[in-house]
Amino acid sequence: MKTVTTMMLRCAAIGASTAVCLTLAGCMSSSPIWDAHMGESVRNVMHAQIIHPGPPTDDDVRGTDGRAAVAAMKNYDKSLRSPTPTASPFVIGVSSGGSPMSAPSGDTGQ
Repeated sequence: MKTVTTMMLRCAAIGASTAVCLTLAGCMSSSPIWDAHMGESVRNVMHAQIIHPGPPTDDDVRGTDGRAAVAAMKNYDKSLRSPTPTASPFVIGVSSGGSPMSAPSGDTGQ
């Protein structure tokens, strides 16, 4: 009988301590340090993507002027109309003879 009551007391104590722990965990608030920095990384990334964050005080436009852009487009158009010829890889190194590396013509010099 003594063992049954001690086992029941232990189970009741474990159950009560579990209930207290769960109740305290449910009432716990989040850390104020975490809340203070909430969304900081997103704001930093968005700010890093802005090219010129302040209002423009100068009238300069970033880019090319009209003459340079027209010349670039004309050169591009010309390169598409007549592309530069490329050498065929099968022709490189083929010779018709007569090079210094060719075989002697029969004169041995004797």
